[in-house]
Amino acid sequence: MRVKRQLFKKFDHWKVDYVHLDSVLPDGMVRDQSHVDPAVRYFRDQQIDGLFIPHCNFGTEGAAAMIARGCDVPTLLWGPRDEAPLPDGTRSCDSLCGTLATSGVLHMLDVPFSYIPNCRIEEKQFEEGVEQFVRVSRVVKTARTMKIGHVGQRIDFFWSTIINESELLQKFDIQILPIDLSDTMRAVRQRTKENRKAYEEELAGFRQWVEFNHFPEEESILYNFAFRDILLDKAREHDLDGFSIQTFNSIPSELRIFLQFGCSLVEDQGYPIGPESDLHATISSLLLEAASDQEKPSFIPDITIRHPENDNAVLLWHTDAPLSLREPGSNVKVDLPWILKGLPTGLVHFKLQQGPLTLCRFARGRDGYRIGCGEGHTVEGPYTQEFYTWFEVDDWPTWERQIVQGPYIHHCSCCYGHAAEVLQEATRFIPELQFEKFGRP
Repeated sequence: MRVKRQLFKKFDHWKVDYVHLDSVLPDGMVRDQSHVDPAVRYFRDQQIDGLFIPHCNFGTEGAAAMIARGCDVPTLLWGPRDEAPLPDGTRSCDSLCGTLATSGVLHMLDVPFSYIPNCRIEEKQFEEGVEQFVRVSRVVKTARTMKIGHVGQRIDFFWSTIINESELLQKFDIQILPIDLSDTMRAVRQRTKENRKAYEEELAGFRQWVEFNHFPEEESILYNFAFRDILLDKAREHDLDGFSIQTFNSIPSELRIFLQFGCSLVEDQGYPIGPESDLHATISSLLLEAASDQEKPSFIPDITIRHPENDNAVLLWHTDAPLSLREPGSNVKVDLPWILKGLPTGLVHFKLQQGPLTLCRFARGRDGYRIGCGEGHTVEGPYTQEFYTWFEVDDWPTWERQIVQGPYIHHCSCCYGHAAEVLQEATRFIPELQFEKFGRP
């Protein structure tokens, strides 16, 4: 009971959203097999995303493992470091011993679980273990409940973005909502007319720090705000987590501009957008954001060229990214693409902020689905157009070989901070997904 009270106090201090069994079982403790069903029913009713089994003493290995199997959510196992024997040689508890017993039964019942090594509640190791498990549970929940809106269709010559939608539904319950591109373009024009005054006022605010160049008329800039609002409405109406968009070439052909600025605004609202109908990129970003230790949106660049002087750095670059990720004090412009001359304006240009980055890619290979992931840091490098940063890792030639020989492509997903270890641990609870670490072993 003393250990349980200490745990609750810690969780309250860390602002962990948790429920317990005090209203279900006598003193809230699982003591025998008869406690399994009421505990499972309660946790299911509470729609928990993860299960923590703390061994406050030896424990009840059969009941604990059966509860874990019944809840079917990520499970965390831990026991506090036991105190020294009393002067008469007796002991107050044997938590480590009971933890080992429960781990054996979890293996017997084929229940995957995470583990915090035997330690004291006050130790940093315990806090870090709980924090990581919360993020792991978030990743698994995201993987099991993902819904993505797909605006348009796959672009014919981008074979690298071919995906198997029915397999994603079967293996991961990932739902794809088709959104008609023609209807969306009509809605963009109509919404711009209806909200023109409000959009003009919003544009005036953005003009204080964003340049808009080569637009045929001001109305075409306003299309971006209408596009943003349409996507956000779709997200709320259908409970979507992100989008994939046929960004090229139907939209610029129809509107005479790209809508990448609108995409940046949507991404800053927490909805990643896979460009060029890249649904796997959106999946990568959603998993990465769930794993991240920072409250920042992800971005989806191309791995483009190697750094001219740094053998372990590459350019991350392309069409749009959340504006909140720009380097502080840097200029932003919405302007012409520098490739494929003759295309209209509308691409977002700025330098990304500095910091540690996690890069990952969700992909389908011959041996099933995997997520390749590694960490590095932004570094300085030559200026280039559109949004960009230079990314340094431990051993780029090793990364390059893994990406080329794996089922990956040039598109990737990135977030600031450290998330690779969390993604790796989360794959323990996602049976159809393998993890591959980029870089040196």
